[in-house]
Parts: sequence; structure tokens; C-alpha cells
Amino acid sequence: MEFYDFESRLERPVKVKIPDFQTGERLNHIVFADQFTTSTIDRLGRTANRIRLLAKSTEGCRFLSELLRHKRAMLYFTQPSTRTFLSFMAACQILGLSCTEVRDPSTSSETKGESPYDSVRMFSSYFDVVIMRSKVPQFAECCAYMMNDLRQASRRSVPIINGGSGADEHPTQALLDMYTIHRAFSFHHERNSSQWTWFDELREQYPGLRKGVDGKVFGFCGDIRRGRTIRSLAHLLSQYEDVSMYFVSPQHPKLAMSSEFRKLLLDRGVNVREVASFDERIDDVPMIELLDCLYMTRFQREHNRPEDEADFQAIDFSQFRLTPRLVARMKSYAAILHPFPRDAAFGEIPTTIDADPRAHYFRQARNGMWARAALLAYLFDVDATITDYYEQYTRQTSDYNVGAL
Repeated sequence: MEFYDFESRLERPVKVKIPDFQTGERLNHIVFADQFTTSTIDRLGRTANRIRLLAKSTEGCRFLSELLRHKRAMLYFTQPSTRTFLSFMAACQILGLSCTEVRDPSTSSETKGESPYDSVRMFSSYFDVVIMRSKVPQFAECCAYMMNDLRQASRRSVPIINGGSGADEHPTQALLDMYTIHRAFSFHHERNSSQWTWFDELREQYPGLRKGVDGKVFGFCGDIRRGRTIRSLAHLLSQYEDVSMYFVSPQHPKLAMSSEFRKLLLDRGVNVREVASFDERIDDVPMIELLDCLYMTRFQREHNRPEDEADFQAIDFSQFRLTPRLVARMKSYAAILHPFPRDAAFGEIPTTIDADPRAHYFRQARNGMWARAALLAYLFDVDATITDYYEQYTRQTSDYNVGAL
């Protein structure tokens, strides 16, 4: 098979494609962020919370590691990756899946002329899930179609998980970002009690504050047009009510949001604004002071072409760096996210901000392990088993025999 074998299917609208990757409401392959509905996000988030709690004890770890010990995962990562690769591997290990990896096509039969599609079909002969990351746009989507065709022919087919495809989609990053955002806006605090909660304290300062994603203001800063993580997360956020998204980037056609992306968000009822700096005023208030969540990204210099360099030299990129002074003006509960890697040379988030309680990006990276473990549990239909065990595991509470005192 080759790319042209799937061409007619690739050219369809995303909403028309999505049913091809699921049975009823249940997902079979993970290709697009838009496959995750708000109910699916909530379900996966609950499973992730249960896994992370169970993983704190030896007993819980033992239970989790037995769930999928009979399954095998192939991590086919032909584009450089650190966090996505390692968090998927850790997620597999938590659930007991054995892992094999191919990260360099030069070590595979592709050097002998084998097509990447033949490679993936070969992987499906040996493994129970193929998790892939590729610089080739729509490659994961094509592989999912190939698996569907094999299933229809009563041949072996396995789930395909898109761990990043070209510059277009990164659905599991969006999933872990949503998991992080939901946790941040639950306003949980370890000192919460019947007499005090952090949320009640925040409400005194911000009377209109609500838990959850609805009604929040999200800022995205950096390489908006080429940032697949931004696009995938924005697709998920657009499913929530009364959401605003402010995009901070240079007004350059290679870096600013595309008209198609803007129209998609506007059609979904999102309040969209494009600004040139954090200090640009919206309704007479500096943008940085309005944000509930700020999603910083690096400028993806690996995509620069020689003809771009002269244009970029004329841009004042200092407007797109976060500083401690800017953070000090943000809301006290605001969440700062970054999909990583951050660019140490450019400094879009200096390390001096890392200790600020609003900096969620290292927790965000760790959340990738829990969210991806929840996704694997869902795909292999063991998430209900986790729920049953969790309910039994958490049923017993300490009995201090207070009535005897």
C-alpha cells in the first residue's frame, strides 16, 4: 500500500472521518484530537486519577501490572521525541505491556526498500498496539485505514495511536493537557477541610470563579501556525461552553494562526482574539491579567527555511517570552502550561518561573504518563476492571473508634 491508496479518504472532512476510527461511541484508533468528546475526556480523566492513586502502593502497582501483561506494544517513533516516547513507555510498563521500539528507520528493513506501510503491517503481526510518531503528515491516519481494511478482510488488525503526525495533529498531548487543566481547575488543595477550602478563598478574590473549563480564558503564545499541540488542544477546548482563546504571536504568515483555524474556532462559538503582546489591552485590561490558563510554546526553528530567516530577524521576539514580572500580574490561580521541550536559548519560559505555584508544566509532563495509561486501559477494555478494583481498594477507611471515647 502507498499514500495514494488512501487519498480519497484523506480528503474528507474530519467529522466524516471520525466514525471510521470507532465502533459506535467506542474508539478503536486514536488519530485526531476531535475524537475525544467531553464525556470521553472525563472518563479517561477518572481512570487516570484511579491509576495514579493505585500506583502509590505495592499492592496497587501489582494489580495494574497484571492487567495487560499478555499484551505487547510497538513504539514506532521515527521523529525525535523524549516526553511522548518515554511517557508512553512508562504507561505501558504500569499496565504490564512489554515494549519494543523502532526509533531509527536506518536500523530497519526500510533501508532495503521496505515501505513504511509494510513495516507497520509487519508490526501488527507481532504486537497488539502500534504507537507511532512521524514527521510525515497523515501517516498515522493512513495506517489506521490500513488496519480497518485488514479487519474487514478478516485479517489481523491492531489499534493505531498517533503520537504526533507532521505539523497537523498530536491528540494524546491534547488529552494530557486537558487532564492537567481539569486538575488545575478542580482547585483541590491538600489542606481542604470542612472549615476551609482553597476554592472558597479564591472566590473571595474572584467572585465569578467557577470550577471546570467552562467560561475560562485561555492564552496561547508562540509558534501558533506550526504548533500541532496548540491546534489539538484548541480543538478540545472548543467543545466547552463560553470559552475564550487569545493567541499571542508575531503577525507573520508562517507563525500567526491560519484563517482556516480561526474560522473553525469561531464556528464553534469560541471568542477568538489575536494580539501582538501580553500587554495588548482587551476591554481595556492587559491581556496577561485576563488569563485563567497560559499555554506557552517554543518557536519551532527546525521548520525554518532559508528564505524565512531574513523575515524573522526583523521581528521583536522579546514580546513572546514570559517573565517573572508578567507572571506576577497573572491571576493567583492561573495555570501556566508548556508542551516541552522549551528552548533554553530562546527562553520562552525562564527557569526562574519554575518554582512559581502557577507553573504546571512539569506536572503536565508527568500527567502524560497517567493520561496515556488511562488511554491504553480504555483501548484494551480494562478500565472498568480498574474502576471495580479501585472502589474495593478505597472502600475501607480508618476507624478511630471515636464513639468509645
